[in-house]
Amino acid sequence: MAEIERESMDYDVVIVGAGPAGLSAAIRLKQLDADLDVVVLEKGSEVGAHILSGAVLDPCGLDALIPDWKEKGAPVNVPVKKDNFYILGEEGAMRVPNVPMPPLMNNHGNYIVSMGNVCRWMAEQAEELGVEVFPGMACSELIYEGDRVKGVVAGEFGRDPDGTPGAGYEPGMVLNGKYVFLSEGVRGSLSKEVIGKYNLAEGHEPQKYGLGMKEIWEIDPAKHREGTVTHTMGWPLGKNAGGGSFIYHLENNQVYVGFVVHLNYKNPHLFPYMEFQRFKHHPMVAELLEGGKRVAYGARAITEGGYQSMPKMVAPGVALLGCSVGMVNVPRIKGNHNAMLSGKAAAEAAFEAIKAGREGDELEAYEAEVRGGAIAKDLKKVRNVKPMWSKWGLWPSLALGGFDMWTNNLFGFSLFGTMAHGKTDAEATGLAADFEPIDYPKPDGKLSFDRLTNVSFSMTNHEESQPCHLTLKDPSVPIQFTLPKFAEPAQRYCPAGVYEVVEKDGTPEFVINFQNCVHCKTCDIKDPPQNINWTVPQGGDGPNYPNM
Repeated sequence: MAEIERESMDYDVVIVGAGPAGLSAAIRLKQLDADLDVVVLEKGSEVGAHILSGAVLDPCGLDALIPDWKEKGAPVNVPVKKDNFYILGEEGAMRVPNVPMPPLMNNHGNYIVSMGNVCRWMAEQAEELGVEVFPGMACSELIYEGDRVKGVVAGEFGRDPDGTPGAGYEPGMVLNGKYVFLSEGVRGSLSKEVIGKYNLAEGHEPQKYGLGMKEIWEIDPAKHREGTVTHTMGWPLGKNAGGGSFIYHLENNQVYVGFVVHLNYKNPHLFPYMEFQRFKHHPMVAELLEGGKRVAYGARAITEGGYQSMPKMVAPGVALLGCSVGMVNVPRIKGNHNAMLSGKAAAEAAFEAIKAGREGDELEAYEAEVRGGAIAKDLKKVRNVKPMWSKWGLWPSLALGGFDMWTNNLFGFSLFGTMAHGKTDAEATGLAADFEPIDYPKPDGKLSFDRLTNVSFSMTNHEESQPCHLTLKDPSVPIQFTLPKFAEPAQRYCPAGVYEVVEKDGTPEFVINFQNCVHCKTCDIKDPPQNINWTVPQGGDGPNYPNM
């Protein structure tokens, strides 16, 4: 194929992704030097369209970045008033008292927020400082100059399904930077390329993930308790998988109902989405939701590896920020504050490098700040909670994990050292023949819903004439290998019904309905042979979350 000619623009810093990390970096750069040229490229149709998070926000990141955020009208309005934690059985629930929990588990001083709306507000702050923010601009390719990352290709449109330029083809632009920041969120395609090219994960534990699914409900005002935060563990997952739920009461009689399934589960027959739907029929949850209505749905993967799974974050000309590295504090179910702090730290390192006349080197000062500062302090305390749960299950990990967090909090060390994660989530998947299929009740259309109906509440849309952004390294693998060995779990682990095995003339066929994709990246993570590769579709495509 002939080389495509593209126009180019030069910036000081090019930022991929308008999430909390990328926007924090952009804001901090302009705070430090108003004359720096900074651009933020966002693949969603607008800032916030692809943002999905719980979310209870620890405001420490916002405090460090914009101390007067309250006066500036940040949409951070619902302080947490009450913390509940339950272990569920099929019919009942056991309340876990708050007293024995380590102080870091206390949500006092935190806020229930829509991170989509927080990011929209942050983008406004960035633009007021002179940052150029371009939504609808998917970054499909990295540009290299020698050994360094020099820029990205953004805004390519109009390829036909076979990948060749169509009649209305637009080649996109090359945006070059002295530094490129990748803040794509979990398992971003460019971040994955950089981690592989520069061997950034070498010497670190494999990254671990969870699948988070979330619905927004409008409930009966009589049942609404603004500021109440509830977390559960146990039923319906039981021994099949790690995970749990969250229920957050925000403004306007709305409730966030979410469910997380750790993706290191063994049974390939497990159906995470249906576990979520079954959860809502628990008496405690059903009583809250009955008479209400679901108004939005979405899903995304969550980085869960923690401190020991963070890869090296820098290579020549490029830095990984936020969830591109994996900075979620798993027991707290919080990562937005660390994403903001990482963006701030990367900006400060780039500012100093540019001021010193350096260009395109490794921002070692950023890596040092993350591994030696507030982010590391937050993550080190909880580094063993996830591997304990994976190795020993719910009850031992509750006891030992709590003990470990207390000793870390009081004495600054762990009797367990730093535990390993071992296998990747894909490698953890067991053979279908070794497990019994799981019978899931049919959704009732009131509390529980089928996948395709729920996907319509994510407002997902993809231009159908473009190439499929979910590619197979070997198209024969799903039917010839993954189906007989693992019962093709893509049919079940995808929370949007993208993948199907259908009979055609008596022969099974693997079908990819990429139009349904909500960009959660679970397929890229959990596929046992690692045959599925998630890449970006055209800019503006995907979900259009209103206030996730």
